[in-house]
Amino acid sequence: MNITATALWVIVLLVALAIAFDFMNGFHDAANAIATIVSTGVLKPGQAVLWAACFNFLALGIFGLHVAATIGSMVDPHVVDYHVIFGALVGAIAWNIITWFYGIPSSSSHALIGGVMGATVAKAGTGALNGAAIGKTVLFILLSPAMGFAFGALILLMISWAFRRSTPWGVDKWFRRGQLVSCALYSLGHGSNDAQKTMGIIWLLLITAGMATNDPKTLPYWVVISCYLAISLGTLFGGWRIVKTMGQKITKLKPVGGFAAETGGAITLFIASSFGIPVSTTHTITGAIVGVGAARKLSAVRWGLAGNIVWAWVLTIPASAFIAAIAWWAGRQVF
Repeated sequence: MNITATALWVIVLLVALAIAFDFMNGFHDAANAIATIVSTGVLKPGQAVLWAACFNFLALGIFGLHVAATIGSMVDPHVVDYHVIFGALVGAIAWNIITWFYGIPSSSSHALIGGVMGATVAKAGTGALNGAAIGKTVLFILLSPAMGFAFGALILLMISWAFRRSTPWGVDKWFRRGQLVSCALYSLGHGSNDAQKTMGIIWLLLITAGMATNDPKTLPYWVVISCYLAISLGTLFGGWRIVKTMGQKITKLKPVGGFAAETGGAITLFIASSFGIPVSTTHTITGAIVGVGAARKLSAVRWGLAGNIVWAWVLTIPASAFIAAIAWWAGRQVF
């Protein structure tokens, strides 16, 4: 397909906007992968970012591009154009900035999904949405934190029983090392799910432009590299507001609790990614952290803060969809 110079510039600008969203995802969301290991003092922030980034990249070879394919199939590709992509990205970025400013760990994943839905419905109505793909994503809004909660609590209880005769110092020593493993596992799960969502949007853009097909093999490798790099850099430069909320404000974590939360979250992400379901890593690790706190004692969890986080989850998709619909209309006036 021949592409005009103007269309090519629009594609370049939209890819840049998508990479900016991915950076913002790291700025806002990817801190979830390192929040517990930084907050427990096992690794310094810079060390944790490098450790997590390595395993984010390794996820590509393990899980493929199933999640990216699901993101690309949420709406009718014949309806998608440059304005829809623009609206989706602006809606997601705007909501991320709002929630990052207030240190609220909402979901960049659901902000992007809401953005795609809002811009698509603004153009073509609800008939252009793929109910099956959206349905399983919405289902996991409830299931992923519940699974994280259950796995995190169960793992902590199993550890408590297994190490019941050990001294607190001995347990701390073992699980300071164990957190290196659990953080690596969680980062694999994080890379298998979160880093692929922007790839799905760029993939959809390239399909619209006639530069790719629905075959995953047609997704250029530079897209994969760019998305992983952007999310890692975002974590390095801006994730610390969310780290503080996730790692210490919800409940106080020690290395053994961090290990249980990360491992429980990793199991949840592995299951979701294997089925190509784009879940929220924020929801997953928050559920796991709350589960770990509740397994110790219910009063160890700051339930008021947890309630505020849940409200942010509820509002994310409709709020980002609304902003995306406005951005879609504005984009039509500009280009």
